[in-house]
Amino acid sequence: METLNLSVRVDANDKKCFEQFCNNVGMNVSTAINMFIKAVLREQKLPFEVRAKTFDDTAYEKLQEAELEMSNTSKRYSKEEILDSMNKNIG
Repeated sequence: METLNLSVRVDANDKKCFEQFCNNVGMNVSTAINMFIKAVLREQKLPFEVRAKTFDDTAYEKLQEAELEMSNTSKRYSKEEILDSMNKNIG
């Protein structure tokens, strides 16, 4: 079976940590990458979930931002102001 080189760019720290992980489990990076490729080809899917942010993720982030803003200011907001802001940012 012919083999070829595969070149990818990764963050330097990620590479170092991945090499350490591979060492700790008794394999090299090449073996780990080949295992990943074989799993993808066998299962015809990535071995982890890939998804875009959902409405719930976005709403939660906006609520966290609002909570932080409210804790950093003495201003208080009425229920109507909060609902209006939520409708503008989420709706």
